[in-house]
Amino acid sequence: MAPKQQKSSGVKKKAKHSKKKEPVLPVTEVDEPVNMESMGHPEIYPLVLTSKTQEIFNCRIDEDLTDEQPYKLIKIQDILADFHNRAAVSDFYPIKKLIQEYPGDEILLVYDKDFKYGLNFYVIGTEEGKENYFNPPEVSEEQEEQKDFKEHVPEEMYFYKPPISKPWVSLGSEKEIEDESVKESTKQIIRMISQKRSKFGAPIKFSDRNASSVKDAYFECTTYPDKNFVIKQLEKDVGMQAVPQVKDTNTQTKWTYPKNATTQYHPREFLEEEREILGQSKTLAGFLNNVSISVEIALQQNEIMNTFTNDWKCLAEEEGTFGDKTDTHLKEHQSFTHLHNLMEKTVTCVSWHPDIYGLIAVSVAVRLSFEERVQFSGKLLLQPSLILFWSFSDPIHPQLMLESPEDIFCFKFCPSNPNIIAGGCMNGQIVMWDITAHADRIENIKVDGSRSKKPTLKPMFLLEPDDNKEAKYIRHCAVSSIEHGHRKVITDIHWLSDTFEINRMGSVFENRSRICCQLVTCSADCTICFWDIRPLKAATPQSTEKKKEESIEIPINAPSTFLHLDLSWKPFSKLKLSKGETSLDHCPIKISLNEDHLFYKTQDRVGKSGEINPYHNLESGMANLLKPIEDFCTRFFVGTEEGEVIYTDWKTERDPETGRLMSKKPLSLYTIHDGAVHTVQRSPFYKDIVLTVGGWNVAIWKEGVKLGPLLQSSCAPKRYTAGHWSLTRPGVFYIGREDGYIDIWDLLEKTHEPAQSQNIGITTITYIEPWTFSAKQQFIAVADYYGTLHILEIPWTLSHPSANEVSSISFYFDREVKHLEYVEQRKQIREQEKMEMELETEKKKIRTYKKTKEQMEAELKLDYESYLELEKSVLINLGIIKLSDKISFIDVI
Repeated sequence: MAPKQQKSSGVKKKAKHSKKKEPVLPVTEVDEPVNMESMGHPEIYPLVLTSKTQEIFNCRIDEDLTDEQPYKLIKIQDILADFHNRAAVSDFYPIKKLIQEYPGDEILLVYDKDFKYGLNFYVIGTEEGKENYFNPPEVSEEQEEQKDFKEHVPEEMYFYKPPISKPWVSLGSEKEIEDESVKESTKQIIRMISQKRSKFGAPIKFSDRNASSVKDAYFECTTYPDKNFVIKQLEKDVGMQAVPQVKDTNTQTKWTYPKNATTQYHPREFLEEEREILGQSKTLAGFLNNVSISVEIALQQNEIMNTFTNDWKCLAEEEGTFGDKTDTHLKEHQSFTHLHNLMEKTVTCVSWHPDIYGLIAVSVAVRLSFEERVQFSGKLLLQPSLILFWSFSDPIHPQLMLESPEDIFCFKFCPSNPNIIAGGCMNGQIVMWDITAHADRIENIKVDGSRSKKPTLKPMFLLEPDDNKEAKYIRHCAVSSIEHGHRKVITDIHWLSDTFEINRMGSVFENRSRICCQLVTCSADCTICFWDIRPLKAATPQSTEKKKEESIEIPINAPSTFLHLDLSWKPFSKLKLSKGETSLDHCPIKISLNEDHLFYKTQDRVGKSGEINPYHNLESGMANLLKPIEDFCTRFFVGTEEGEVIYTDWKTERDPETGRLMSKKPLSLYTIHDGAVHTVQRSPFYKDIVLTVGGWNVAIWKEGVKLGPLLQSSCAPKRYTAGHWSLTRPGVFYIGREDGYIDIWDLLEKTHEPAQSQNIGITTITYIEPWTFSAKQQFIAVADYYGTLHILEIPWTLSHPSANEVSSISFYFDREVKHLEYVEQRKQIREQEKMEMELETEKKKIRTYKKTKEQMEAELKLDYESYLELEKSVLINLGIIKLSDKISFIDVI
């Protein structure tokens, strides 16, 4: 709607020139409403009414407004109440001045089905126009006759004039035609080929001939440049394309094929003697008496219940009663874009708030390369790096904005306390925020008048929007040290569980504080770091005095929760994944621990109103006397920048030569992906199943299986950029592509390709994060490269599993493991057969070379005697010698 866009642009200009952030919604000056005076109807004001506004005023198209009655009278008081509730969001806001000055109590709203005035609705702004609409003025008969006459009588009369021939006058065109015509520049060569009349129709015989025996039999056709047909090429257009290395792979599938089989049988009968013996048998009679009761009960059950019922069809009918299987597409629920960003930014990470419905946090970064960041470094310092908190209640203005010294590429809510947030920056620093002071703003906790101890939590979308509130800028609590941290961008961050903690050697101990106090990060500088948010040592009087002398003034709006970490925080353990033979290291991008807190239970973390935040009084360091945890899995998966998937251990060991702590060698390493690995994530239903996404393919792994991936997809048409498991269905996961599509995989339906693909936007999808609100409503957040966050509603078929889906998918994974073991066994058998064949060939060679001199002379003698016998038989057959001459022939020889 044009007037509404002009209004929003005016608000932006005010926000740029104001020194302090002020509320944007209350605006006193209102633009003049636009009417149709140019079309001769100054009393008509076109409007666009959304479906939400149509429901509020009961003017829905094809329900309340039809072709027979396309109008409705709306009370002025209702529109003014809508101004009070929704302010500038109201669709009647462009004609606010007209509504306030309207003399009557009801205004006429008309549905413009044919878009005669450009929009779907228009309002008649005068009482006189409203009366003319209901009672149109009568037209006189003379005016109607004049109108019909004008329509039937043409404005101009045309008369046919035949053309008159004129003599041709030359103006020089024949010379131009002659110059442009093609003329033969070379002399024509005429050749005549003749033959004698007697040879016409004679038979032709072809034969071979030696070319070397005939003179002038060879004819050489050498190439030579022809000046008439030589064109000098000044420009050449060549297209080149780089493709990834092609690799043939195979997968294991159970091949079931039909067979033709027949069975022939005949009854086996007893003999007469056997029948008499069985008839007189007491054991048979006792058996029949004992079993007769059970057989009678079984026959009665067969009469009561149909044992031949098709249970599969009944199950399909039961599912059809709850949802529609045809509805399989994601439906867009809402979208968020920060309108006040002066520079183009992209979304790097998305995370739903664990406790509050409809609240989602998004980190954004500038879309610039490293060289461009260096070039525009001065401008980037003026633009704050933010994490935005969006709410379903206000899709335009963020609720909170967390400031950071550099662009954030990953962040996570603390599982113990969602008000604590940790993020990884582009320069390798870790930033900590504490939004406890602003919890009331985002949670809106209100206690009833009865002073009940339990607070009532109301989500933002149930409350009326407050125009006087603006987005709060929250400063960070602490930043890690640049010298002792990562050297490059932090690509992934995870909180360790509140049930354990680790020391410098990587040993696991019991966590007595029962809150999450340790972090693990990975970066492109080939290191994995472990961090502890607690003070390293207990505070002494001397250290406190030194801190007071060297203390820095804390800003007023910065909480002091993690003040002891600011600019001095460093990791207590570092891991490097060495490549072994060379001095180079692997470059980790994503990690997946065995105890990842990916899914939250909101009822376990909603704190009491009077509860003290345990992060304000953290104990110093790790205790000396901690109970070690036995049989704890310290192994984890790592995805690298080169497309490798590594399974390694975080425990370190001392080098026997230098005595330094060294990380262990990777337990397994596979190069499956042909690009950087963007996702390494464990299944929410199976702890040992891991999904990896990178390059142009997807792979599913099982922890403990070192034979390879259980599932490896073929190369996709576009590069994969993000992925995530479904939170409610074990066989479904979502994959984002660089062309704006989402591939939805359903292992129950297909295992070799996606079940369906859906277009979300026109640019690269950077992050995917699903969220479950209830059993009937689930959402998935999809972020793109242009900084837009799409909230999509997941349909019934993709959110509700079947009755046996967990066991079916588990059986599928177990079957793939057996297939991998079978293929490995067949490889070993083939290698063993190959080795045996090579040994046999070598033995034969050795036998031939190890013969003695006597054996060789004996073999030669036998060959010579066989030759003599053959020669004698040939000579006898030819008649050269006779049988009587046999002795003489042998003597001669």
